[in-house]
Amino acid sequence: MRILARLGMSADGYITTPNGWPPQVVDPVHGPGSHGTAEFLQTCEAALMGRTTFEPALSNDRWPWPDLQVFVLGSHRPEGTPENVTVDEDPVRLLKALRAANRGGDVHLIGGPRTIETFRALGVLDQLQLVVLPFVVGGGMRLTDAMSPDTGLEFESTRALPGGSVEITYRLAPADGTSVARQAGWAPASQRPAGG
Repeated sequence: MRILARLGMSADGYITTPNGWPPQVVDPVHGPGSHGTAEFLQTCEAALMGRTTFEPALSNDRWPWPDLQVFVLGSHRPEGTPENVTVDEDPVRLLKALRAANRGGDVHLIGGPRTIETFRALGVLDQLQLVVLPFVVGGGMRLTDAMSPDTGLEFESTRALPGGSVEITYRLAPADGTSVARQAGWAPASQRPAGG
C-alpha cells in the first residue's frame, strides 16, 4: 500500500482558487478523469481526506468516489455520511483502520496542505504529484504555507498533459534535517567565493 497525494496548482502557486475550489475546475479541459486523474486512480482502492474536503461531497449530485473505500480525518461524523465511510479524529487510528481494510492497492490522499502535512509528518506519505496548470488564479491557498520546508522531496518524473498542464511527481524521502537552502550562510555554488 502506497499513500499518494495529487494536487492541481496554478502557475502562480495556488492549490485553490480564491473561493476555495481546486484550480483545475476552472480549466477549460477539466472533466471526469482529466489532468491525468483517470490513470492515477487505476491503482487506487481507497481515498483518505480531511473533513473539509469530504463534507461538500455529501451534497453532490454524484458521489465522487464510487469505486474507492473512503476514510475521513475528522472530529465528528457529518450528517448524511454513508455507513461504509470510516471517520476518525486520530490520524494514527485512521491509518490503522485503512491498513486493516487494504487489499494491496494504493491510497489517494486528497485534501489541503494541513491534511497532507499531517500524514507526511507521520512518515506515511510516499508520493506527491503536482499538476501545474497553465494559468494564474491570483489568490487562494498555497501548499507551502502548511508543509514543512524540510520535506524530503526527490524528483521522480514529469510529463506534459493535454491542455498545457504539466504533472511533476516526487517521492518523499525521510527527513534528514534542515533544508540546505535554509542553513545559515548557505549560498549557491555560483555565488560562493573562489575556494569556498
